Amino acid sequence: MKRVLRHLEDKIQYAEDYASWRQACLEHDQLSGAEEWKARDRSSDYDYQLIRTRIQHIERTRERGDVHKLVFHMHEGLHGSLGNISNPNLYLRSKASTKHLIERYLTTVCDALNYICDTEFDDFTLADKLNFFNKTGRAFGQTALMLSGGAALGLFHIGVCKSLWEEGLLPKVISGSSAGAIIAGVLGTHSDAELAEKLQPESLYLEAFKYVGWRGVLKGTPVLDGDYLEKCLDENIPDMTFREAYEHTGREINIPVSPYDRHQHGRLLNHKTSPNVLIRKAVLASCAIPGIYPPVSLWAKNMEGQKVPYIPGRKFVDGSISDDLPIRRLSRLYGINHSIVSQTNPHVVPFMSRSQAIKQGGVLPITRTWIRRNIAMNASFGLDLLHDRVESNDLGLVVDKIRSVLMQKYDGDINIIPPRKPLNVLRVLANPSVEDVREYIRNGERTTWPRMDMIRNTTMISRTFRDCMHRLNKQGTERIKAGGQPPTSANNVVTLDQANK
Repeated sequence: MKRVLRHLEDKIQYAEDYASWRQACLEHDQLSGAEEWKARDRSSDYDYQLIRTRIQHIERTRERGDVHKLVFHMHEGLHGSLGNISNPNLYLRSKASTKHLIERYLTTVCDALNYICDTEFDDFTLADKLNFFNKTGRAFGQTALMLSGGAALGLFHIGVCKSLWEEGLLPKVISGSSAGAIIAGVLGTHSDAELAEKLQPESLYLEAFKYVGWRGVLKGTPVLDGDYLEKCLDENIPDMTFREAYEHTGREINIPVSPYDRHQHGRLLNHKTSPNVLIRKAVLASCAIPGIYPPVSLWAKNMEGQKVPYIPGRKFVDGSISDDLPIRRLSRLYGINHSIVSQTNPHVVPFMSRSQAIKQGGVLPITRTWIRRNIAMNASFGLDLLHDRVESNDLGLVVDKIRSVLMQKYDGDINIIPPRKPLNVLRVLANPSVEDVREYIRNGERTTWPRMDMIRNTTMISRTFRDCMHRLNKQGTERIKAGGQPPTSANNVVTLDQANK
């Protein structure tokens, strides 16, 4: 038995693709006893009795064909982690998947949602369906993928995104700061058909770093050539605005930028807040590390389609200074309440845990957390005092960056972190070869695979809401094209624009 398990562990370690990796994991679970654990409902890590009851209510109501009561159960009972089913500890006892009861619950909910969407009812119209899916879907929330900074180390994000995209799990809402902004820009401007080729190492132009020289720095010149980076972006990102990119791909990319002026606030650029801004310039600004790259002026297209300055006179720099992972702003704009974070910042990764386990209590962990938070708060207070007394804009930005590093939250609900390699710090500002890119992508893929089942399960309901809304919107569009009226009900009118918001 042990020899077979070791053989399977070798297959898991050296699997060439996700399908082979997962099959080896399932075989390992069967032999190790993990499959028996998955088949037992009972566990202290979640409320299995509540989940059983919810399944029974939904199944019985659906069998009776009572759509109004079913809608009531869906509207009142849906929650992102009902009974704590998203607890990371539930994914530690097995190599693949989790409790069968949790998977049964998710399947039951999604089958019920599809039943409501696709079944014709005399007393539950298309307008009623649109209202239900729009309101309940908004209340349930959705997932965002957030790509951190990290300069050349950010190429790891490509492997993360590639593995999610191939499994149909790439979220529609994506944010990227600094290096992550480049990958977000590529994802947001290429359709699914185009991504199949673009995500290959040979298809990426990655000559982004050209040193100006340290002598120039003493004269106030940035270390790296901004024009050289801009050429790299021109090769990888089509010349599109945020609105044009959204219309082309349906992906809602978000690029945070920080103001070069110390007395302004950071901005989150996307097709809602800045639809006419050119993505290339937004990405360039988000990569402009103060002192390393020069600050950037944003550009946009005007009503006639001409390129004009956006907020003339203002320049912007590295988006991670103020908000590397802009979860609060994403929550306001898109109803995001769940996040997948790919984190490659070299000053953050060494201090992040690779385990998804919820930390246990105890005197030592509590004391350590208390000390760390107090040090960060005191240091931030000192930096606030220094910031108010610094006259130099560049030095003020450095103070802001240090303060941000101390106080920002750099993790999410599901974290994907590259393997620790101390020498990687020497590759941060180095142009990678094709082989280097292939290694980064491979590391990103292999690090994502163990998180895939958790991502699939925690996003299953929100993805079903999205798919149902797409089908219902299509029905409404076809009705209008056929000469009918927009979907209406006795109490309200639902337009397709409202349903898409």
